[in-house]
Amino acid sequence: MHITLIVLGKLKSGPFKAAIDEYQKRLSWSLTLIEIDARSKLQGEALKAYEAQEILKCIPAASFVISLDERGENLSSPEFATLFSDIQNHHQGRVTCIIGGADGLDAGVRKLSQKTISMGKLTWPHMLARVMLFEQIYRAQQILKGHPYHRE
Repeated sequence: MHITLIVLGKLKSGPFKAAIDEYQKRLSWSLTLIEIDARSKLQGEALKAYEAQEILKCIPAASFVISLDERGENLSSPEFATLFSDIQNHHQGRVTCIIGGADGLDAGVRKLSQKTISMGKLTWPHMLARVMLFEQIYRAQQILKGHPYHRE
């Protein structure tokens, strides 16, 4: 399985970075993190359109694209693992997950995505959402291995 994470903003140090590094170290799946510098004087829809251009440049060919968006589907951890299993079996094991900027994702990125998922109705800090996605990817790997990390 090869995972590409495309995220807006750069995480330099601190507890979120330490958590991400720990989950990335635990993963046996290949993971590439692409951080897009989100600094721009644009605002609103113009900013989202600019971010979309930058995101679209980074999506690898022949990759199943998952966007994280508040309008997306809520999945349980086992359902998320099943999604990754399906990608592994039917899409050459190549997946790209996208976390947009503070104003969300441009409609063009959402339309390009084969799946849009949500982390629930609560609002999460942008960098914490990144940590949560890393943890869920690690959890999916462990579920698919039959490891007891995930308990139901």
